[in-house]
Amino acid sequence: MQLVDNDSFLTQLTALFESTKDHGSIWLTHKRLTHDGEDTAMKHEESGHDDREYQCLIRATNGKTINFSTRIDPDHLPKFYAAYGSLLKSSLSTLRKRDKKKEKTRTEQAVKRKKRMTEPVVVNGPKRGAGRRKRQRQIKAAVKQQASQKKFTEREVRRKLETSA
Repeated sequence: MQLVDNDSFLTQLTALFESTKDHGSIWLTHKRLTHDGEDTAMKHEESGHDDREYQCLIRATNGKTINFSTRIDPDHLPKFYAAYGSLLKSSLSTLRKRDKKKEKTRTEQAVKRKKRMTEPVVVNGPKRGAGRRKRQRQIKAAVKQQASQKKFTEREVRRKLETSA
Protein backbone atom coordinates (compact mmCIF):
# COMPACT_ATOMS: atom_id res chain seq x y z
CA MET A 1 0.00 0.00 0.00
CA GLN A 2 1.47 3.30 -1.07
CA LEU A 3 0.84 6.27 1.24
CA VAL A 4 0.64 9.56 -0.68
CA ASP A 5 -0.28 13.14 0.17
CA ASN A 6 -3.80 14.48 -0.42
CA ASP A 7 -3.25 16.21 -3.77
CA SER A 8 -1.44 13.28 -5.38
CA PHE A 9 -4.15 10.96 -4.01
CA LEU A 10 -6.77 12.93 -5.91
CA THR A 11 -4.70 12.92 -9.13
CA GLN A 12 -4.04 9.17 -8.85
CA LEU A 13 -7.72 8.55 -8.15
CA THR A 14 -8.63 10.53 -11.27
CA ALA A 15 -6.24 8.39 -13.30
CA LEU A 16 -7.71 5.24 -11.74
CA PHE A 17 -11.23 6.31 -12.70
CA GLU A 18 -10.05 7.00 -16.25
CA SER A 19 -8.32 3.61 -16.55
CA THR A 20 -11.45 1.72 -15.44
CA LYS A 21 -13.92 3.73 -17.50
CA ASP A 22 -14.71 0.90 -19.94
CA HIS A 23 -14.57 -2.01 -17.50
CA GLY A 24 -13.33 -2.80 -14.02
CA SER A 25 -14.09 -1.93 -10.41
CA ILE A 26 -12.73 0.48 -7.84
CA TRP A 27 -12.93 0.02 -4.09
CA LEU A 28 -12.78 3.06 -1.81
CA THR A 29 -12.39 2.62 1.93
CA HIS A 30 -12.81 5.34 4.58
CA LYS A 31 -11.95 4.81 8.20
CA ARG A 32 -10.89 6.64 11.34
CA LEU A 33 -7.19 6.29 12.01
CA THR A 34 -6.09 5.65 15.60
CA HIS A 35 -2.47 5.38 16.75
CA ASP A 36 -2.63 4.69 20.48
CA GLY A 37 -3.33 0.96 20.12
CA GLU A 38 -6.53 1.07 22.14
CA ASP A 39 -9.91 -0.19 21.06
CA THR A 40 -11.76 2.03 18.59
CA ALA A 41 -14.92 2.11 20.70
CA MET A 42 -16.08 5.53 21.76
CA LYS A 43 -15.48 6.66 25.34
CA HIS A 44 -19.09 7.64 25.99
CA GLU A 45 -19.37 5.68 29.23
CA GLU A 46 -16.52 7.30 31.14
CA SER A 47 -16.45 10.99 30.33
CA GLY A 48 -19.64 11.73 28.43
CA HIS A 49 -17.93 12.60 25.15
CA ASP A 50 -14.58 12.19 23.40
CA ASP A 51 -12.75 15.47 22.63
CA ARG A 52 -9.90 13.88 20.70
CA GLU A 53 -9.70 14.39 16.95
CA TYR A 54 -8.50 11.60 14.72
CA GLN A 55 -7.09 11.49 11.23
CA CYS A 56 -9.10 9.93 8.42
CA LEU A 57 -7.57 7.21 6.24
CA ILE A 58 -8.86 6.77 2.68
CA ARG A 59 -7.75 3.85 0.55
CA ALA A 60 -8.30 3.24 -3.16
CA THR A 61 -7.65 0.05 -5.08
CA ASN A 62 -8.67 -1.70 -8.25
CA GLY A 63 -8.36 -5.05 -6.50
CA LYS A 64 -5.28 -6.13 -8.42
CA THR A 65 -2.21 -3.96 -8.92
CA ILE A 66 -3.08 -0.41 -7.91
CA ASN A 67 -3.23 0.32 -4.16
CA PHE A 68 -2.77 3.75 -2.62
CA SER A 69 -4.00 5.65 0.40
CA THR A 70 -3.85 9.02 2.12
CA ARG A 71 -4.25 10.43 5.62
CA ILE A 72 -6.29 13.56 6.15
CA ASP A 73 -5.91 15.74 9.21
CA PRO A 74 -9.18 16.85 10.81
CA ASP A 75 -8.56 20.53 10.05
CA HIS A 76 -8.00 19.78 6.30
CA LEU A 77 -11.00 17.49 6.03
CA PRO A 78 -13.62 19.97 4.67
CA LYS A 79 -11.30 21.20 1.91
CA PHE A 80 -10.35 17.64 0.94
CA TYR A 81 -13.95 16.40 0.92
CA ALA A 82 -15.00 19.28 -1.34
CA ALA A 83 -12.40 18.28 -3.95
CA TYR A 84 -13.06 14.56 -3.39
CA GLY A 85 -16.83 15.01 -3.77
CA SER A 86 -16.52 16.92 -7.03
CA LEU A 87 -14.15 14.22 -8.35
CA LEU A 88 -16.63 11.47 -7.45
CA LYS A 89 -19.54 13.35 -9.02
CA SER A 90 -17.69 13.86 -12.28
CA SER A 91 -16.45 10.25 -12.37
CA LEU A 92 -19.76 8.64 -11.47
CA SER A 93 -21.68 10.67 -14.03
CA THR A 94 -19.91 8.79 -16.84
CA LEU A 95 -21.36 5.43 -15.77
CA ARG A 96 -23.69 3.62 -18.11
CA LYS A 97 -27.40 3.91 -17.53
CA ARG A 98 -29.17 0.71 -16.65
CA ASP A 99 -30.94 -1.20 -19.38
CA LYS A 100 -34.64 -0.60 -18.72
CA LYS A 101 -35.68 -2.68 -21.72
CA LYS A 102 -34.37 -5.88 -20.11
CA GLU A 103 -36.10 -5.02 -16.85
CA LYS A 104 -39.35 -4.45 -18.71
CA THR A 105 -39.15 -7.83 -20.46
CA ARG A 106 -38.42 -9.55 -17.14
CA THR A 107 -41.49 -8.02 -15.53
CA GLU A 108 -43.60 -8.97 -18.55
CA GLN A 109 -42.37 -12.55 -18.31
CA ALA A 110 -43.20 -12.62 -14.59
CA VAL A 111 -46.73 -11.40 -15.35
CA LYS A 112 -47.11 -14.13 -17.99
CA ARG A 113 -45.94 -16.78 -15.52
CA LYS A 114 -48.46 -15.60 -12.91
CA LYS A 115 -51.21 -15.59 -15.53
CA ARG A 116 -50.34 -19.14 -16.60
CA MET A 117 -50.36 -20.22 -12.98
CA THR A 118 -53.87 -18.89 -12.39
CA GLU A 119 -55.48 -20.06 -15.65
CA PRO A 120 -56.71 -23.64 -15.40
CA VAL A 121 -55.17 -26.20 -17.75
CA VAL A 122 -57.84 -27.84 -19.88
CA VAL A 123 -57.37 -31.57 -20.32
CA ASN A 124 -59.11 -32.82 -23.46
CA GLY A 125 -58.49 -35.40 -26.15
CA PRO A 126 -58.70 -39.15 -26.36
CA LYS A 127 -57.24 -41.44 -23.70
CA ARG A 128 -56.04 -43.87 -26.37
CA GLY A 129 -54.96 -43.53 -29.98
CA ALA A 130 -54.02 -40.34 -31.81
CA GLY A 131 -53.71 -37.36 -29.46
CA ARG A 132 -52.81 -39.50 -26.43
CA ARG A 133 -49.42 -37.80 -25.98
CA LYS A 134 -51.04 -34.38 -26.11
CA ARG A 135 -53.43 -35.39 -23.34
CA GLN A 136 -50.54 -36.80 -21.28
CA ARG A 137 -48.67 -33.45 -21.56
CA GLN A 138 -51.81 -31.58 -20.52
CA ILE A 139 -52.23 -33.77 -17.45
CA LYS A 140 -48.57 -33.27 -16.52
CA ALA A 141 -48.94 -29.49 -16.94
CA ALA A 142 -52.06 -29.51 -14.73
CA VAL A 143 -50.23 -31.40 -11.95
CA LYS A 144 -47.26 -29.05 -12.20
CA GLN A 145 -49.58 -26.04 -12.04
CA GLN A 146 -51.30 -27.38 -8.92
CA ALA A 147 -47.92 -27.91 -7.24
CA SER A 148 -46.81 -24.36 -8.06
CA GLN A 149 -50.10 -22.94 -6.81
CA LYS A 150 -49.67 -24.87 -3.56
CA LYS A 151 -46.11 -23.54 -3.14
CA PHE A 152 -47.33 -20.01 -3.84
CA THR A 153 -50.08 -20.18 -1.22
CA GLU A 154 -47.64 -21.62 1.36
CA ARG A 155 -45.21 -18.79 0.62
CA GLU A 156 -47.96 -16.20 1.01
CA VAL A 157 -49.06 -17.70 4.34
CA ARG A 158 -45.47 -17.66 5.64
CA ARG A 159 -45.05 -14.05 4.47
CA LYS A 160 -48.24 -12.99 6.24
CA LEU A 161 -47.15 -14.74 9.44
CA GLU A 162 -43.74 -13.03 9.35
CA THR A 163 -45.25 -9.58 8.84
CA SER A 164 -47.86 -10.06 11.58
CA ALA A 165 -45.31 -11.35 14.11
